[in-house]
Amino acid sequence: MSGPPPRRSVLYVPGSNARALAKARTLTADALILDLEDAVAPEAKPAARERVCAALREGGFGPREIAVRINALDTEWGEADLAEACAAAPDAILIPKVDSARTVGAVAERIGAAAPEGVRLWSMLETPLGVLNAREIAAASPLQNVWVVGTQDLARALGCRTAEGREPLQTVLGLCLLAARAFGLALLDGVYGAIRDAEGFRAECREARDLGFDGKTLIHPSQIDDCNALFAPSDEDLARARRTVAAFERAREEGRGVAVLDGRMIENLHVESARRTLARAETLDARAREMRAE
Repeated sequence: MSGPPPRRSVLYVPGSNARALAKARTLTADALILDLEDAVAPEAKPAARERVCAALREGGFGPREIAVRINALDTEWGEADLAEACAAAPDAILIPKVDSARTVGAVAERIGAAAPEGVRLWSMLETPLGVLNAREIAAASPLQNVWVVGTQDLARALGCRTAEGREPLQTVLGLCLLAARAFGLALLDGVYGAIRDAEGFRAECREARDLGFDGKTLIHPSQIDDCNALFAPSDEDLARARRTVAAFERAREEGRGVAVLDGRMIENLHVESARRTLARAETLDARAREMRAE
Protein backbone atom coordinates (compact mmCIF):
# COMPACT_ATOMS: atom_id res chain seq x y z
CA MET A 1 0.00 0.00 0.00
CA SER A 2 1.58 3.28 -1.12
CA GLY A 3 1.27 6.61 0.64
CA PRO A 4 0.52 7.23 4.31
CA PRO A 5 -1.60 4.65 6.11
CA PRO A 6 -5.27 5.51 6.60
CA ARG A 7 -6.10 7.04 9.96
CA ARG A 8 -9.87 7.48 9.72
CA SER A 9 -10.58 5.69 12.99
CA VAL A 10 -8.01 5.69 15.81
CA LEU A 11 -9.22 3.83 18.90
CA TYR A 12 -7.87 4.35 22.41
CA VAL A 13 -7.31 0.99 24.13
CA PRO A 14 -6.76 1.03 27.91
CA GLY A 15 -3.36 -0.49 28.58
CA SER A 16 -4.54 -2.00 31.84
CA ASN A 17 -7.34 -4.01 30.18
CA ALA A 18 -6.04 -7.34 28.86
CA ARG A 19 -9.38 -8.21 27.31
CA ALA A 20 -9.54 -4.89 25.41
CA LEU A 21 -5.99 -5.39 24.13
CA ALA A 22 -6.90 -8.82 22.82
CA LYS A 23 -10.13 -7.64 21.22
CA ALA A 24 -8.36 -4.72 19.53
CA ARG A 25 -6.59 -7.20 17.24
CA THR A 26 -9.97 -8.08 15.68
CA LEU A 27 -11.44 -4.59 15.20
CA THR A 28 -11.64 -2.66 11.94
CA ALA A 29 -10.04 0.50 13.32
CA ASP A 30 -7.31 1.90 11.10
CA ALA A 31 -5.08 2.55 14.10
CA LEU A 32 -4.92 1.88 17.83
CA ILE A 33 -3.54 3.98 20.67
CA LEU A 34 -2.50 1.67 23.51
CA ASP A 35 -3.01 4.05 26.39
CA LEU A 36 -0.85 4.33 29.51
CA GLU A 37 -2.12 7.79 30.45
CA ASP A 38 -5.71 8.92 31.04
CA ALA A 39 -7.32 5.49 30.65
CA VAL A 40 -5.18 3.93 33.41
CA ALA A 41 -5.49 4.54 37.16
CA PRO A 42 -2.26 5.66 38.88
CA GLU A 43 -1.83 2.44 40.84
CA ALA A 44 -2.24 0.36 37.65
CA LYS A 45 0.24 2.23 35.46
CA PRO A 46 3.35 0.02 35.98
CA ALA A 47 1.37 -3.15 35.28
CA ALA A 48 -0.29 -1.52 32.25
CA ARG A 49 3.12 -0.62 30.86
CA GLU A 50 4.25 -4.23 31.14
CA ARG A 51 1.04 -5.50 29.56
CA VAL A 52 1.23 -3.09 26.62
CA CYS A 53 4.87 -3.86 25.90
CA ALA A 54 4.16 -7.60 26.08
CA ALA A 55 1.27 -7.15 23.63
CA LEU A 56 3.55 -5.27 21.23
CA ARG A 57 6.17 -8.01 21.36
CA GLU A 58 3.48 -10.64 20.82
CA GLY A 59 2.14 -8.79 17.78
CA GLY A 60 -0.92 -9.95 15.89
CA PHE A 61 -2.30 -6.45 15.22
CA GLY A 62 -2.27 -6.96 11.46
CA PRO A 63 -2.21 -3.85 9.28
CA ARG A 64 -3.36 -1.54 12.09
CA GLU A 65 -0.99 1.28 12.97
CA ILE A 66 -0.07 1.09 16.67
CA ALA A 67 0.85 4.04 18.88
CA VAL A 68 1.54 4.00 22.61
CA ARG A 69 0.43 7.03 24.60
CA ILE A 70 2.92 7.47 27.41
CA ASN A 71 2.55 9.57 30.52
CA ALA A 72 4.19 12.99 30.44
CA LEU A 73 7.91 12.90 31.22
CA ASP A 74 7.45 15.12 34.26
CA THR A 75 5.31 12.45 35.94
CA GLU A 76 6.68 9.54 37.95
CA TRP A 77 5.83 7.10 35.13
CA GLY A 78 6.88 9.01 32.03
CA GLU A 79 10.57 8.11 31.82
CA ALA A 80 9.94 4.39 32.23
CA ASP A 81 7.03 4.56 29.78
CA LEU A 82 9.24 6.13 27.13
CA ALA A 83 12.19 3.79 27.65
CA GLU A 84 10.11 0.62 27.59
CA ALA A 85 7.91 1.77 24.71
CA CYS A 86 11.02 2.50 22.64
CA ALA A 87 12.28 -1.02 23.31
CA ALA A 88 8.91 -2.56 22.37
CA ALA A 89 8.91 -0.69 19.04
CA PRO A 90 5.36 0.39 18.25
CA ASP A 91 4.76 2.35 15.06
CA ALA A 92 4.67 5.56 17.11
CA ILE A 93 4.89 7.00 20.60
CA LEU A 94 2.25 9.59 21.50
CA ILE A 95 3.21 12.40 23.87
CA PRO A 96 0.37 14.00 25.86
CA LYS A 97 -0.08 17.69 26.66
CA VAL A 98 2.64 19.04 24.42
CA ASP A 99 3.21 22.73 25.18
CA SER A 100 6.48 23.44 23.41
CA ALA A 101 8.85 22.41 20.66
CA ARG A 102 11.41 21.60 23.34
CA THR A 103 9.29 18.67 24.57
CA VAL A 104 8.99 17.24 21.06
CA GLY A 105 12.69 17.65 20.42
CA ALA A 106 13.67 15.94 23.67
CA VAL A 107 11.38 12.95 23.08
CA ALA A 108 12.40 12.70 19.42
CA GLU A 109 16.05 12.56 20.47
CA ARG A 110 15.28 9.72 22.88
CA ILE A 111 13.30 7.82 20.25
CA GLY A 112 16.09 8.24 17.71
CA ALA A 113 18.66 6.90 20.17
CA ALA A 114 16.67 4.08 21.81
CA ALA A 115 14.01 2.86 19.38
CA PRO A 116 14.44 0.87 16.17
CA GLU A 117 14.37 2.82 12.93
CA GLY A 118 10.84 3.62 11.81
CA VAL A 119 9.29 4.44 15.18
CA ARG A 120 7.60 7.82 14.80
CA LEU A 121 6.42 10.48 17.20
CA TRP A 122 2.83 11.67 17.62
CA SER A 123 1.95 14.76 19.68
CA MET A 124 -1.22 15.79 21.50
CA LEU A 125 -2.22 19.44 21.40
CA GLU A 126 -4.62 19.76 24.31
CA THR A 127 -3.60 22.93 26.15
CA PRO A 128 -3.98 26.61 25.23
CA LEU A 129 -0.20 27.07 25.32
CA GLY A 130 0.29 24.12 22.99
CA VAL A 131 -2.11 25.63 20.44
CA LEU A 132 -0.41 29.04 20.69
CA ASN A 133 2.93 27.30 20.03
CA ALA A 134 1.54 25.11 17.25
CA ARG A 135 3.85 26.39 14.50
CA GLU A 136 7.03 25.78 16.51
CA ILE A 137 5.79 22.37 17.70
CA ALA A 138 4.97 21.33 14.14
CA ALA A 139 8.50 22.15 13.00
CA ALA A 140 10.24 20.56 15.98
CA SER A 141 11.28 17.19 14.56
CA PRO A 142 11.12 15.18 11.33
CA LEU A 143 10.19 12.12 13.43
CA GLN A 144 6.85 13.76 14.22
CA ASN A 145 4.15 12.88 11.70
CA VAL A 146 0.76 12.96 13.48
CA TRP A 147 -1.05 15.35 15.79
CA VAL A 148 -4.03 14.56 17.97
CA VAL A 149 -6.17 17.50 19.08
CA GLY A 150 -7.39 16.95 22.64
CA THR A 151 -10.67 18.80 22.25
CA GLN A 152 -12.16 17.86 25.61
CA ASP A 153 -9.13 19.04 27.57
CA LEU A 154 -9.00 22.21 25.49
CA ALA A 155 -12.68 22.95 26.06
CA ARG A 156 -12.22 22.50 29.78
CA ALA A 157 -9.11 24.70 29.87
CA LEU A 158 -10.80 27.41 27.82
CA GLY A 159 -14.00 27.29 29.83
CA CYS A 160 -16.12 27.07 26.68
CA ARG A 161 -19.41 25.24 26.27
CA THR A 162 -19.61 22.55 23.60
CA ALA A 163 -22.81 20.74 24.55
CA GLU A 164 -24.62 22.06 21.46
CA GLY A 165 -21.78 21.95 18.98
CA ARG A 166 -18.17 23.00 18.73
CA GLU A 167 -18.46 26.54 17.47
CA PRO A 168 -16.47 27.82 20.48
CA LEU A 169 -13.56 25.56 19.41
CA GLN A 170 -13.40 26.60 15.76
CA THR A 171 -10.44 28.93 16.29
CA VAL A 172 -8.49 26.17 18.04
CA LEU A 173 -9.32 23.58 15.38
CA GLY A 174 -8.39 26.00 12.59
CA LEU A 175 -5.03 26.94 14.13
CA CYS A 176 -4.11 23.28 14.59
CA LEU A 177 -5.13 22.48 11.03
CA LEU A 178 -3.11 25.36 9.58
CA ALA A 179 0.06 24.39 11.43
CA ALA A 180 -0.32 20.68 10.68
CA ARG A 181 -0.84 21.24 6.97
CA ALA A 182 1.99 23.78 6.75
CA PHE A 183 4.43 21.12 8.01
CA GLY A 184 2.94 18.01 6.44
CA LEU A 185 1.47 16.42 9.56
CA ALA A 186 -1.62 14.22 9.71
CA LEU A 187 -4.29 15.62 12.03
CA LEU A 188 -6.74 13.65 14.18
CA ASP A 189 -9.81 15.07 15.87
CA GLY A 190 -10.55 14.53 19.56
CA VAL A 191 -12.94 11.98 21.02
CA TYR A 192 -16.72 12.17 21.25
CA GLY A 193 -17.64 11.07 24.74
CA ALA A 194 -21.37 10.35 24.41
CA ILE A 195 -21.04 6.82 23.05
CA ARG A 196 -24.81 6.26 22.87
CA ASP A 197 -25.37 9.43 20.81
CA ALA A 198 -24.65 8.01 17.36
CA GLU A 199 -26.13 10.95 15.45
CA GLY A 200 -24.12 13.46 17.46
CA PHE A 201 -21.00 11.42 16.80
CA ARG A 202 -21.68 11.29 13.07
CA ALA A 203 -22.28 15.04 12.99
CA GLU A 204 -18.92 15.68 14.68
CA CYS A 205 -17.19 13.32 12.23
CA ARG A 206 -18.70 15.21 9.30
CA GLU A 207 -17.60 18.52 10.78
CA ALA A 208 -14.02 17.33 11.27
CA ARG A 209 -13.91 15.76 7.81
CA ASP A 210 -15.19 18.93 6.16
CA LEU A 211 -12.65 21.04 8.04
CA GLY A 212 -9.88 18.83 6.63
CA PHE A 213 -9.00 16.45 9.45
CA ASP A 214 -7.65 13.02 8.46
CA GLY A 215 -9.65 11.09 11.05
CA LYS A 216 -10.92 10.96 14.59
CA THR A 217 -9.83 9.41 17.86
CA LEU A 218 -12.40 7.10 19.43
CA ILE A 219 -13.18 5.74 22.87
CA HIS A 220 -15.48 2.83 21.98
CA PRO A 221 -15.46 0.16 19.25
CA SER A 222 -19.09 0.97 18.40
CA GLN A 223 -17.87 4.23 16.82
CA ILE A 224 -15.48 2.60 14.34
CA ASP A 225 -17.77 1.75 11.43
CA ASP A 226 -19.42 5.18 11.25
CA CYS A 227 -16.04 6.86 11.48
CA ASN A 228 -14.55 4.73 8.71
CA ALA A 229 -17.49 5.43 6.44
CA LEU A 230 -17.63 9.18 7.03
CA PHE A 231 -13.90 9.77 6.57
CA ALA A 232 -13.83 7.76 3.32
CA PRO A 233 -14.79 9.14 -0.09
CA SER A 234 -18.47 8.54 -0.78
CA ASP A 235 -19.77 6.98 -4.00
CA GLU A 236 -20.80 10.49 -5.05
CA ASP A 237 -17.30 11.81 -4.31
CA LEU A 238 -15.73 9.06 -6.41
CA ALA A 239 -18.13 9.53 -9.31
CA ARG A 240 -17.42 13.26 -9.43
CA ALA A 241 -13.66 12.67 -9.17
CA ARG A 242 -13.76 10.29 -12.14
CA ARG A 243 -15.86 12.74 -14.17
CA THR A 244 -13.48 15.58 -13.27
CA VAL A 245 -10.42 13.66 -14.45
CA ALA A 246 -12.17 12.53 -17.62
CA ALA A 247 -13.40 16.04 -18.49
CA PHE A 248 -9.95 17.53 -17.99
CA GLU A 249 -8.25 14.83 -20.05
CA ARG A 250 -10.72 15.43 -22.90
CA ALA A 251 -9.98 19.15 -22.73
CA ARG A 252 -6.23 18.51 -22.87
CA GLU A 253 -6.67 16.24 -25.90
CA GLU A 254 -8.52 19.10 -27.57
CA GLY A 255 -5.74 21.57 -26.76
CA ARG A 256 -7.56 23.39 -23.94
CA GLY A 257 -6.02 24.08 -20.54
CA VAL A 258 -9.31 24.13 -18.69
CA ALA A 259 -12.52 22.12 -18.88
CA VAL A 260 -16.13 22.76 -17.94
CA LEU A 261 -18.07 20.21 -15.88
CA ASP A 262 -21.67 20.84 -14.84
CA GLY A 263 -21.22 24.52 -15.63
CA ARG A 264 -18.07 24.94 -13.51
CA MET A 265 -14.51 25.53 -14.63
CA ILE A 266 -12.12 22.61 -14.04
CA GLU A 267 -8.45 23.46 -13.72
CA ASN A 268 -5.39 21.41 -12.85
CA LEU A 269 -5.81 21.99 -9.11
CA HIS A 270 -9.26 20.39 -9.27
CA VAL A 271 -7.84 17.42 -11.13
CA GLU A 272 -5.08 16.95 -8.57
CA SER A 273 -7.70 16.91 -5.82
CA ALA A 274 -9.81 14.40 -7.77
CA ARG A 275 -6.84 12.12 -8.27
CA ARG A 276 -6.04 12.26 -4.56
CA THR A 277 -9.63 11.21 -3.85
CA LEU A 278 -9.33 8.25 -6.21
CA ALA A 279 -5.95 7.25 -4.77
CA ARG A 280 -7.37 7.40 -1.25
CA ALA A 281 -10.19 5.09 -2.28
CA GLU A 282 -7.64 2.62 -3.65
CA THR A 283 -5.69 2.77 -0.39
CA LEU A 284 -8.84 2.10 1.64
CA ASP A 285 -9.81 -0.78 -0.63
CA ALA A 286 -6.37 -2.29 -0.08
CA ARG A 287 -6.75 -1.87 3.68
CA ALA A 288 -10.16 -3.59 3.60
CA ARG A 289 -8.63 -6.54 1.73
CA GLU A 290 -5.87 -6.78 4.34
CA MET A 291 -8.42 -6.81 7.13
CA ARG A 292 -10.47 -9.54 5.45
CA ALA A 293 -7.35 -11.64 4.94
CA GLU A 294 -6.50 -11.77 8.65
